[in-house]
Amino acid sequence: MFQSLDIDLSWKAGDLVSFLPIILALVFFIIYWFTAASPRVKKYFYDKYEFDEASYRHIFFTKLFGFVSMGVLPVSVCLIFLNGFSLSDYGLVYIEQTTLYSIIWTLGLSVLVIPLVHFSARKPKNLVNYPQIRAKVWTKKMVYMNALGWFLYLFGYEFLFRGVLLFPLIEPLGVWPAIAVNIALYSATHIPKGLDETIGAIPLGLVLCLLTLSSGTIWIAFFVHVAMAWTNTFTALRFNPDTNYIKS
Repeated sequence: MFQSLDIDLSWKAGDLVSFLPIILALVFFIIYWFTAASPRVKKYFYDKYEFDEASYRHIFFTKLFGFVSMGVLPVSVCLIFLNGFSLSDYGLVYIEQTTLYSIIWTLGLSVLVIPLVHFSARKPKNLVNYPQIRAKVWTKKMVYMNALGWFLYLFGYEFLFRGVLLFPLIEPLGVWPAIAVNIALYSATHIPKGLDETIGAIPLGLVLCLLTLSSGTIWIAFFVHVAMAWTNTFTALRFNPDTNYIKS
């Protein structure tokens, strides 16, 4: 006889606080990723512009889209549907008591990771993918807009993972289960970038989660991530034999 186990599917008070951020992180990252990787979107830019200009405009668009899709939209949905939560509850806040703590850890981690990233960014396997803008000739405008693109993208990225996907989960799940969920999804988003980045995201994700909770803000994770991305990009730009920089 066909039977199944009884499952309590009733919606309990507080379920939305943990359910919504996890689902939003998954859905909006999927939206970002498949838009950024879309051949149709890429074709639009390469049909309209010359190669170097198309590459620059396409990558900047993906960065700006990431800022909106992973930063603006998920937190907007949370603010609408999760009563009692404000931007400060997601780590977008200035806390005077932890300011010095945040500055010291941001500088300390940056001093540690920048040389490591600089060394690895010079390796041939990294130069295959970076800099993401594959323009043969880089102008000063491209350099500035590339830096701005990473800044905006990483704000949205960190706001999603260290904000939306962390702070609301602490009360319903507990600190360590919330961190485990965060690290699992954070590491999974690096799978398309290869095994090294996927594995590396696990300890980095743990450290950033702990520092985020200790400081009460997303700023340590955000600024350290920006330092890593800028170092990687501009090191790759310097050592990639297929790219050249002109000041004019």
